[in-house]
Amino acid sequence: MDLHALKSVAEKIFEDIRVLSWDGVGVTRASYGPGETATAVYLRRFAESHGLVVSTDAAANLLFRQPSLAPDARAVWTGSHLDSVPRGGNFDGLAGIVAGLLCLVAHQQAGTCIPLCVIAFRGEESAWFGKAYMGSAAAFGLLSAHDLQLRHRSGDRTLGDYMAQAGADTLAVTSGRPLIDKALVAAYLELHIEQGPVMVARHLPLAVVSGIRGNVRHNRVRCIGEAGHSGAVPRWLRRDAMFAVADLIMRLDEHWRAMLERGMDLVVTTGIVGTDAAEHSISRIPGTVDFSFEARSRSQDTLEAFHALMQAECDTIGQERGVRFEFDRRLLSAPATMDDHVISVLSQACTQQGVAFDVIASGAGHDAAVLANAGIPSGMVFIRNANGSHNPNEAMDLDDFMPGVAVIAAAAKALA
Repeated sequence: MDLHALKSVAEKIFEDIRVLSWDGVGVTRASYGPGETATAVYLRRFAESHGLVVSTDAAANLLFRQPSLAPDARAVWTGSHLDSVPRGGNFDGLAGIVAGLLCLVAHQQAGTCIPLCVIAFRGEESAWFGKAYMGSAAAFGLLSAHDLQLRHRSGDRTLGDYMAQAGADTLAVTSGRPLIDKALVAAYLELHIEQGPVMVARHLPLAVVSGIRGNVRHNRVRCIGEAGHSGAVPRWLRRDAMFAVADLIMRLDEHWRAMLERGMDLVVTTGIVGTDAAEHSISRIPGTVDFSFEARSRSQDTLEAFHALMQAECDTIGQERGVRFEFDRRLLSAPATMDDHVISVLSQACTQQGVAFDVIASGAGHDAAVLANAGIPSGMVFIRNANGSHNPNEAMDLDDFMPGVAVIAAAAKALA
């Protein structure tokens, strides 16, 4: 079995799907939307043309296996997610699915069978509905009817509407029952591009992941003050929502700095801030400001502590500035620790490939966190990727990717 002989196959898959989901700037494969569905159709046709069996679960996730592997056989699972952020890069998520498919194709061509299933999860990105891990959460009975009421970023329809349009059985999804029998999953492996600059800076083609940050977030917090004429209201009588939000962000930044100095793992982001475009103007004191809030950490206690600090500061600023804060639903994704034995197996496989690697933590979230927290021994391999991620300029080199595929194949064989 020569995986490296499939490099040209990998190159064609990536290019075909890039063209398929090109939006003029980057790639857009919206969760449960047209680009993600078109990618799912392409991968199904590719797999079937190479003699693989493809099935879907009630959440429209795709599962690939060799025909010689019984559907109820215990196997190692590998994969990642189909979707992307708006105007994103082509390798985020897709690389992990392609890696698994190459492993299956190589064994199918060699006439051998590997106890390996490849899963392509729908809806991992939070950019579309404000919630991450939709496909993988559904697979474990963790997606609720309340979750399916989350609205698309455009505001037009709900997650449930989009899932149903993509062929999902929303009643089964919201039943609370797992869609898969986790007793049949011996371990879960996920290959993914690194989404930060660490591996490039350290000249590491591969890395093994030790753990994944969780996050706590609000898609929208609204600060409500009082609109007024910018020239007529003195500072002491203002209830300026924008200055209140700016005050909050600076206070949170100071808390963040202090927690880092105490050795805590934390990153904080306010990625969306806006006044109402229907009424804002240069000469108007903003009466309302909407903003997002997100904190990430490898510690659940740190997430809870920072969220509590944020709420306390909102109360204080509300009293000081005469405003109030309204919060939408709090969304939480738990941190996850990768399995020690799986880390060891992946590390040995990297050593066998003769490439430089290290064990590092993931700042970004991945479906592997859901499987790890469901009790499945899980591990991840990162591939070096220039220019970061969640942008059109992701630049994974296939000469890094193919050794990563070999690591997944070797680890799957060892763990099975």
